Amino acid sequence: MTRRDLPSVDRLLQVVRAEADPTWPGALLREAVRAELDDLRGRLQAGEEREAAPPEALLRTLAEQVIARITTELRPSLRPVINATGVIIQTNLGRAPLSAAARAAMHAVAPGYSNLEYDLVDGKRGSRNVHLETLLTRLTGAEAALAVNNNAAAVYLALLALAAGREVIVSRGQAVEIGGGFRIPDVLRQSGATLVEVGTTNRTYARDYDAAITERTAMLLRVHSSNFRLVGFVHEASLAELATVAQAHGVPLVDDLGSGTLLPTAPFGLAPEPMVQESIAAGADLVTFSGDKLLGGPQAGLLVGRAALIAQLRRHPLARALRLDKTTIAGLEATLRSYVRGQALDEIPVWQMISAPLPRLQARAEALAAALQAAGIAASVTPCRSAIGGGSLPGETLASVGVAVLPGPVGAEVLMQRLRLGEPAVIARINDEQLFFDLRTVGEDETDALVTRLRDAS
Repeated sequence: MTRRDLPSVDRLLQVVRAEADPTWPGALLREAVRAELDDLRGRLQAGEEREAAPPEALLRTLAEQVIARITTELRPSLRPVINATGVIIQTNLGRAPLSAAARAAMHAVAPGYSNLEYDLVDGKRGSRNVHLETLLTRLTGAEAALAVNNNAAAVYLALLALAAGREVIVSRGQAVEIGGGFRIPDVLRQSGATLVEVGTTNRTYARDYDAAITERTAMLLRVHSSNFRLVGFVHEASLAELATVAQAHGVPLVDDLGSGTLLPTAPFGLAPEPMVQESIAAGADLVTFSGDKLLGGPQAGLLVGRAALIAQLRRHPLARALRLDKTTIAGLEATLRSYVRGQALDEIPVWQMISAPLPRLQARAEALAAALQAAGIAASVTPCRSAIGGGSLPGETLASVGVAVLPGPVGAEVLMQRLRLGEPAVIARINDEQLFFDLRTVGEDETDALVTRLRDAS
């Protein structure tokens, strides 16, 4: 085949129009035709295409490829995924799945208007903060609350509003980097605050903070090491000790929990994760935490604490740039109401997964393995360990049950690729040339789809 064998743009476009969806714009068709012909010319120039084809056959093949190209481009980029990795708060897969109540609340306000900033009782302009503040203060014991678009934004807003041009005291062991290159020293510098490190990487005492306070000190900042753990010869000043120091000098104490939680994790065999209400009770003046990690709601950064500090944050110009939209507020409100009603374990998927009993996981794994075996797929039930993920509870795992699948002649990598590229996409683990599916993170309503995808991909 040579470049002379290629059809003209108009000739190929004519064939494509006859086969394409009639709602597709002409400009989209022409652009795709040009792109397909350009790609083929490039392959010819590189010597990758040598075999000639009859003109009509070539035309038909190119038209099919153009339509496939457009179909791929028009398909949504953000798509549902079955998470069989066993990582509950999987950052790359969107973190916390939302509860039925949260999804319903978001769907209810999305299509039309809402009272986002309108007081229905007084008939006057209202504030979007009221939808969440009462719930957050009730659950945490704080005086006031504010929600922004993620916890990194919450920390940055606090630093910018309360510490710009002044000093912030941080333990050397807490000047950390979290996901995405978010480094506490860099954030402090960007906010205009000056970092004052105290103590050592592994041992810091309350007296170290006390000795570093000057007239330029704006706050004491405690950063929870969400995604790593120091062990061995270590010491960290307690929040209550830091609160005593901060109160003695009249400076605020800010506690960045990263994930944060409103429920205890120890009853599930996990290490204790800092609880927001405990930070407030211990004397923190401001606490920041995430909406889409252990809280189990949509992405948000939540700030709770003293009313005077929250008021300062609300007045800062950046607060408007970081505010939440109506659908996120609706989903977060519904999530918080599950906690207020005492139904978080039953209604919020993250906590449903954390608290899932092993016998139930065992039964589900056996049913999945049997369904796969009936479809001619070699599958076996095997114990495994699930992780919390999302920068929460580093190194902590939960006993779980999964299904191992022998991929057959196609091999593990090819089978995994087929599962990733299908609808719905399936993400699992590969171990010893087997695909492994942890049932803890697979919804009961996803099992049939998982069987179908494996059957079709094998």
